[in-house]
Formats: sequence, structure tokens, C-alpha cells
Amino acid sequence: MCDKESTSDLKSKGKQFRQNDYSDNPLVLPKSVAEKQRLQIDKLMRHPEKPVYIPDRPKDRKSREPPEFVRDVMGSSAGAGSGEFHVYRGYRRREYGRQMYIQNKAEQEEQAKDFQKKLEENKSKAEEKTTKKRNKRMKKKQKMFERKKQKLEGAEGNECEMNTEEVKEQDLSETGDDDAEENCFLIGGR
Repeated sequence: MCDKESTSDLKSKGKQFRQNDYSDNPLVLPKSVAEKQRLQIDKLMRHPEKPVYIPDRPKDRKSREPPEFVRDVMGSSAGAGSGEFHVYRGYRRREYGRQMYIQNKAEQEEQAKDFQKKLEENKSKAEEKTTKKRNKRMKKKQKMFERKKQKLEGAEGNECEMNTEEVKEQDLSETGDDDAEENCFLIGGR
């Protein structure tokens, strides 16, 4: 009863209140990163029709170009004031950052080249392997075809031999000398 009164009070005061958001899901404090991610996914899946903002990848920061003309040239002179040291540190930090950016970019380009080279090598190896296996399959298929062809030719030759044998048997049976061969069984039937 307290629940109904509180919701009606909130509605009457003009505050937005979504009953299904609070009554179904009690407050849960995540104890681990995985649990936090699970809660975020659950929250997103509660309203699947709502669009989700996915940020773009952060772009690499490009450091400033080195100054072409430096007005405040500093050296290791004894007349430099104490405030100039901090300005010098800023220049030095920016220059080191610029050099690190150039080195990192060169390394990334080198890694990208190596990666592309490795991909090409793997692709060529895979193509060679595939070609070798294809040739092996074709060779095996050709041998099987030749064997079948030989069997067919052999079978045709055997049929010719069998036909000549049958003719001889008929001749012998007419003469009556072949009583023993009539009782033998032939494979393939007669």
C-alpha cells in the first residue's frame, strides 16, 4: 500500500517515475569489472530499440612542428634567470615528445610493412600448398580413371576370350567330349 501511495505522490508532483525500472531491478553494486559490464549490458538490452552511442577510435595526436625561428634562445649562460629554466623545460619536453611521436610513427609503419609482407608470404605458401594438393588429387583421379579404363578394356578382352571359349565349348559339347566342364561353376554365371 505504501508503494501505491508513493507512486501516486510522485506522479502528482510531476516527477517522472517508471515503475518497471525500479520494481524489477533492485539496486545492485558491482563487485568486479565483469559484473559492472554485465549490468551495463543488461541496461542496454532493457530498451533494444533505443540507439546506442559508440564512440570513434581516438585519433593519434600529432605533435606540433618544430618552430622555424626561436626568439628566446637559451643557453647555459650564467645570466639566465630562474624563470627561464621552466621555459627551457617546456621546450625540451615538447621537442622530446615530437621526437617520440616521429619514432613511434616510423615503428608503426615498419610494423605495418612487416605485417603486409608476412600476409603475402602466408598467402603464397597457402597457394603453393593448395596447388600441390590439387595436383596430387588430379594425379590420383587420373590414375583411377586409367585403372577403370584398363579394367574395361580388360573386361572387353575377357569377354572376347570368353566368347571364344564358349564357342570352343559348344564345339566340344557337340562332339560329346566335354562332360566334365558342364558341371563346373563359372563366376558371373552362364
